[in-house]
Amino acid sequence: MPTIHVLLFEGRTLDQKRAYAKALTEATVQTLGSEPESVEIIFTDVKKHDWATGGVLWSDRKDT
Repeated sequence: MPTIHVLLFEGRTLDQKRAYAKALTEATVQTLGSEPESVEIIFTDVKKHDWATGGVLWSDRKDT
C-alpha cells in the first residue's frame, strides 16, 4: 500500500486538501497500478517558524 506524506505550510483549505488527495490518488493508481482504497495520504501542516531553508526560517524571509 503506497503511503504519501505531504508536508505543507499551514493555511490550505479542506477543499484544497480534498482535491490534492484525489489528484495524488489518481496519479498513484495510474502510475503504480494500485487500488484507490490502498493509497494512504497523510497531510502535515507546518508553521512557517518551524521550517527553514538555507538556514533561514520561512517566517523570517522577506519574500513570502
